[in-house]
Amino acid sequence: MRREYLMGNEAMALGALAAGVGVVCGYPGTPSSEVISTVCRRAPEGVYAEWSVNEKAALETAAGAAYCGARTLVTMKQVGLNVASDPLMSLAYIGVKGAMVVLVADDPGPISSQTEQDTRTFGMYSKLPVFDPSGVAEAYEMIQDAFDLSEKYGTPVIFRPTTRIDHGYEAVTVKEPEEYKKITPAGFVRDPANLVIFPALSRRNHALIEKRNEGLKTEFSAYGKNEITEYGRGAKVGIATHGGSLGYVRENIADGDSLRLFKVATPFPFPEKLALEFLDGLDEVLCVEELDPVIERALTFTAGKYALPVKIRGKLTGDVAPSGENSPDSVAAVMDSFLKRKTTTGGRDVPAPPALPVRPPVLCAGCPHRASFYAVKLAMKGRKALFAGDIGCYTLGNAAPLDMCDTCLCMGAGLGIAQGVKRVDPDTCCFAFVGDSTFFASGISGVINAFYNQADMTLVILDNSTTAMTGHQPHPGTGVTATGQRVTPVSAEKVLKAIGLETVVTLDPLDLKTAVGEVRRVSEKPGVKAIIFKSPCVAIEKTDRRCTVDENKCVGCRKCINELGCPALGMKDGKAHIDAAQCTGCALCAKVCPVGAIGGDEDE
Repeated sequence: MRREYLMGNEAMALGALAAGVGVVCGYPGTPSSEVISTVCRRAPEGVYAEWSVNEKAALETAAGAAYCGARTLVTMKQVGLNVASDPLMSLAYIGVKGAMVVLVADDPGPISSQTEQDTRTFGMYSKLPVFDPSGVAEAYEMIQDAFDLSEKYGTPVIFRPTTRIDHGYEAVTVKEPEEYKKITPAGFVRDPANLVIFPALSRRNHALIEKRNEGLKTEFSAYGKNEITEYGRGAKVGIATHGGSLGYVRENIADGDSLRLFKVATPFPFPEKLALEFLDGLDEVLCVEELDPVIERALTFTAGKYALPVKIRGKLTGDVAPSGENSPDSVAAVMDSFLKRKTTTGGRDVPAPPALPVRPPVLCAGCPHRASFYAVKLAMKGRKALFAGDIGCYTLGNAAPLDMCDTCLCMGAGLGIAQGVKRVDPDTCCFAFVGDSTFFASGISGVINAFYNQADMTLVILDNSTTAMTGHQPHPGTGVTATGQRVTPVSAEKVLKAIGLETVVTLDPLDLKTAVGEVRRVSEKPGVKAIIFKSPCVAIEKTDRRCTVDENKCVGCRKCINELGCPALGMKDGKAHIDAAQCTGCALCAKVCPVGAIGGDEDE
């Protein structure tokens, strides 16, 4: 055993390795991405890890390995669970022969996601056990418990950290590799009676699942990480909480407060027996949780079931905000009100922090996506056009001055939206933007749908040779696997031509004149056509080139700034100014400058 200072995602990865995980699959998505990268970096020989093409493929691959008796881990963020839900719902009925932990990183806020979703609610819906860690060290230990429970009951188990657990840090006592559990899978044994899902199997197993979950209520009541803590004596009020909110509650308990604290580590199946012990003798309970009122509903049900004279308060009663991430200050406020304290922050005098400057997200200086968007914008100037966006760095194309993202729904949706808009508004020239990673993850089916149904649209693939926004993970088009193995890359151009597209053009977006002309030409063709803007992400391919401004030529017109919005561009003493620390020498601004005042040179 040794002590390490670990990020939460690193701790969960090491916990999975300690539990004997043999196969790890996932799709990158903040805040979960570092789990697989840690496995790839720290796994002993014999552990297989992959970045799958999407979450559905990841879960199905892990299911096959679990059928063989292996312990498997699947990672994703909360919106990725939407993609994986089809196989997971059926796997809940089929079960596994080894073990499977589905790590779903929720993102209250949301901080870097399309939606706020609470995977605890999905656990209830799918009838799968849910573990909810409240700290980094606990997550390391708890994920090992999740694997043991999964194998014991032959069921997938959901493990639900949130952003503050994923990206928090803590000193953790971890096992040495030689202490890791050794699992030897038996291999696949034919068992169609239990592995081929038919209505008769589902009816039988549904009954067994309900019986199992009733038993888990009792088992979880004895689980050590579900805890009741007494503060003061003769408490008549209680607070129930979980996950990252637990720390906020604890730090806002003041000297002299009399209350009972219920930490819920396994929200489903709910530990009913322990909940009864918590509720005994209390008049009121405040539930502090993210995001859904899962604990509040469970305690309300339990109190009603056993006719307990206790009032349960929280989101449903308006005492806690119904959405958004909890914070130390928001928790302090609701606790002050609940405990009828006149002071704030648990009785401590804490000065208000200064307001943070507003930093809207923007495309990086030199990002090739800026050039791609600008080329399409110039080509479509004066025409009625739809620019359907997608999830990734290129979502930032919506920001001024580019203003090139009219819609953004979910990964791959832009292709379908473009088709739908064109059917109803045929005068609109429809473009669907998608990244190279997203194209492989969820874009191909949209192209097939468009081609099969004779749509009229232009697909624009923004190929920067990586999955940039989530941490520069590889994808099928890069020719590199999660573990660094070199493989034959999948060609998006060949895929499109195999579908049947006759017009597929690959362009360098930084060659602005050519790009604009080609966009005009391709967009005027009937049917489904594709443009691949190919230029590497500036974060993975560095250059020494920098652009400079000739102050004698610059007229201060601000066109470079007003047209591009590059963060390296600004004004100084009435002239355009380029921040050499940010500039990457893409020279797009030089092509925009009407007086030729911007040029490039080599940074010695």
